[in-house]
Amino acid sequence: EKGYETGEHAPGLKLGGGGAYKAAHHIIKTHAKVWHSYNNKWRSKQQGMVGISLTSSWGEPVDPHSQTDRDAAERYIQFHLGWFANPIYRGDYPEIMKNYVGRKSAQQGLGTSRLPTFSVQEKTYIKGTSDFLGIGHFTTRYAIQKSFPFLQVSSYHTDRELAELVDPKWPAPGPNWLYSVPWGFRRLLNFIKTQYGNPLIYVTENGVSEKVQCTQLCDEWRIEYLKGYINEILKALNDGVNVKGYTAWSLLDKFEWNKGFSERFGFYHIDFENKNKPRYPKASVDYYKKIISANGFPNPREVMS
Repeated sequence: EKGYETGEHAPGLKLGGGGAYKAAHHIIKTHAKVWHSYNNKWRSKQQGMVGISLTSSWGEPVDPHSQTDRDAAERYIQFHLGWFANPIYRGDYPEIMKNYVGRKSAQQGLGTSRLPTFSVQEKTYIKGTSDFLGIGHFTTRYAIQKSFPFLQVSSYHTDRELAELVDPKWPAPGPNWLYSVPWGFRRLLNFIKTQYGNPLIYVTENGVSEKVQCTQLCDEWRIEYLKGYINEILKALNDGVNVKGYTAWSLLDKFEWNKGFSERFGFYHIDFENKNKPRYPKASVDYYKKIISANGFPNPREVMS
């Protein structure tokens, strides 16, 4: 959406209400082709795995007793994660996406939906092309129904007919979009379990950046964030979700989309002004080391000794 519709990210194209859907359509078909290529040529020799990594926030209804709010939250997640995961695990785009984009396209007087369609052969070819699901997850939003005025140029954003809200009490140590809401991760993982047949999951990205340069390298909010989110993954494991691995985002401060070097996600602080780019460990390094060596939360008595 940011690369092919709003143009915020590379390649910076503004292709109207169909650009993001077309780009995604090609990504999904290309992914399937790569999976089949590996499956046919190399799997028998190498016994490797090919998966896809999808980044998704969690969408929670503002009022869980309101059907309208529950529907808005369902649309949030289906337009986010389901857009890519549904074709791969169930053979087609989510019904809710097809209905909403199709209806909006018809209202605009378009002969066909802005959401492309898969042929019967393509659906069969794409379904099942993931040996594991990589999940990048950072934050949660409340979703509420919102009707946009009729627009000749609808977009991915308006197609969903929802507004995203946050709770002002949620900690927001990093950028303006990244609120710490650990319980959303457990719900997302359980959603994946029930929707896609409990696939093997690797958490490929999870972490938080900082708004201000942390001069003392004492990033206690990152420690709290990691503690909260890893704890919810452990709860999801107890729920029977098939999570096999976890990777924090990220080892080093680095170039971050259109924010460049200003948004720092790293365990290690990089001095970008210095031509040698020296690296300094933040407090979270020690904390995460203990989690790695204990393969979970360490026993406090063991840490003391």
